[in-house]
Amino acid sequence: MDGDTDHVLLECREGVATLRLNRPKALNALDPATLRALAGALDRVADDRAMRAVVITGAGEKAFCAGADIAAMAAMAPTEGHGYSRLGHDVLGRIDDLDLPVVAAVNGVALGGGLELVLACDFAIAAERARLGLPEITLGLIPGFGGTQRLVRRIGLARARELIYLGTMVAAADGLRLGIVDRVVPNERLADEAAAFAAELAKRPPVALRQAKRATRAAVESALQAGLRLEIEAFAATFASEDRVEGLRAFLEKRPAQWKGR
Repeated sequence: MDGDTDHVLLECREGVATLRLNRPKALNALDPATLRALAGALDRVADDRAMRAVVITGAGEKAFCAGADIAAMAAMAPTEGHGYSRLGHDVLGRIDDLDLPVVAAVNGVALGGGLELVLACDFAIAAERARLGLPEITLGLIPGFGGTQRLVRRIGLARARELIYLGTMVAAADGLRLGIVDRVVPNERLADEAAAFAAELAKRPPVALRQAKRATRAAVESALQAGLRLEIEAFAATFASEDRVEGLRAFLEKRPAQWKGR
């Protein structure tokens, strides 16, 4: 399946969906139209039972995503900020809610809403040229697409506050040290590395992967006892699956498992 909208390109091959923000002249900034296009692409992926993993990246070599569209915000009335933030939260929340693992392939700058998009993904692989930051404070704003919450959960309160309060931009290597991204690779290797990682995820049993995402998400959103109770439920869901029967049988028969996603 291949498809596109004006601002987001979608390519699905061999169980991996690649979503590419496609406004390179605007550094792939997230205006309302792009956010809605991203939501539509995510919905299409969620509805495709053949998909097993997702990669999100940006068109061009300069930017993964430069953030919320400054020109669009400058034209908004004061009362429109609430709706714009809610739209961003809704779209990035769909990444959290997606049953599939999502990999951000950060091919250039990821600033403001762009970094918030990275933080909503399960994994982040960055090119050496990538630059990361939440510079909203320099515009008289704060992160509005989930950054104040997800960055604290990702790297801790003190380090998150420093980046948010100062609006500091960091290099990819510093992003790795801080824990914002998981890997840094040579620029020319990013697409291949992200695709290979997503392909490995796509080989894993879909039911177990879905429940693993659900359980690990609860670890940062719930109190310990509530998270442990959810883990029991998630384990039981995998235990009742056809994939569990196949996985154990394949192990005993010393052969590769054939996952059905059921």
